[in-house]
Amino acid sequence: MQRRQLYNVLTVALLLAITAGGLTYTQLAASAYIQRIVVGLGISLILVVSLNLSNGFTGIFSLGHVGFMAIGAYTAAILTLPLSLKRVNLPDLPGWLAHVQMSFLPATLIGGALAMVVAFLVGLSLMRLSGPYVSVATMGFLVIVQVVLINWDSMTRGGRTFSGVPPYTTLWWTWGWAILTVYVIWRLARSSYGRRMMAIRDNEIAAQSLGINVLRSRLVAFCVSAFFTAVAGSLWAHFIMSFSPRSFYFAETFSVITMLVLGGMGSLSGSIVGAVSITALSEILRNAERGMTLGSVHIPPVYGASQILMAIIFILVIIFWPKGLFGNREINFNALWSRLLKRTEAKEAARKEVE
Repeated sequence: MQRRQLYNVLTVALLLAITAGGLTYTQLAASAYIQRIVVGLGISLILVVSLNLSNGFTGIFSLGHVGFMAIGAYTAAILTLPLSLKRVNLPDLPGWLAHVQMSFLPATLIGGALAMVVAFLVGLSLMRLSGPYVSVATMGFLVIVQVVLINWDSMTRGGRTFSGVPPYTTLWWTWGWAILTVYVIWRLARSSYGRRMMAIRDNEIAAQSLGINVLRSRLVAFCVSAFFTAVAGSLWAHFIMSFSPRSFYFAETFSVITMLVLGGMGSLSGSIVGAVSITALSEILRNAERGMTLGSVHIPPVYGASQILMAIIFILVIIFWPKGLFGNREINFNALWSRLLKRTEAKEAARKEVE
């Protein structure tokens, strides 16, 4: 047990050191374009890992989590919007809200808490469903969020662009939240709650026969997932600085689900690999669709080709790797440390024999 704890500490320390070194290098030496990609990757990582808690560990395939992202984005943006801009952009805000301007962290936390409350109220009904019914129901929730955002003109500017959001999101804010998200969900997945969730995912009837409260376990996953999804929405809003309701609809949903399916539902390692792979591939395809020259061959611009290719990749993964690259497996860092330790001990023993 002590050796396993040592391996866990070494793994966390190594990953934190690599992440901190990479972020420092990105901030000091990388171009603004690369920095934007790294920030976007961190936000995508939060979205995929938090969605995996609901979809991968409980077996509830939600299509409406981007709705919580919208709640977090609009809530935090309204709370951090400068008072002068509130009077111009949102003249019909209630008095108690029109004179409030918060800093980034409390606004983000309030956005996450509001999303959790909405997730609890919605989940009381939706988490009783299973199979395709819950997928359709969560998609209905996403549509409801869209309708509310478009028609609540005094609070969200309706279908118009919500602009003037302060640029508070940085590399360190984004990846600090990304690390916290991965850690919290990793700990939750390894706890008794996580084992109950996975039991429900594998066999709901057997889990109920063992006395597991299916609704409670699903609600915990749904609400925690909604909180971190809303945090990602706040980070995205303060990174992009202007957005509209259509920013939180089927295109974003498809992108996040593609990352999740590629990596493997039920695997945090897979979520990370899926987010990195799809983000890198999206940037490559987005640049390629503007046209390129390969030797004597010139490929003309084909705008929209990246989305078509992403859809094809999604279909191929579903056909040939239905469980994704990792399935329910994780990268076993303890086995790697153990193998490294045995190899070191073997070399030390061989050196002593020679002496």
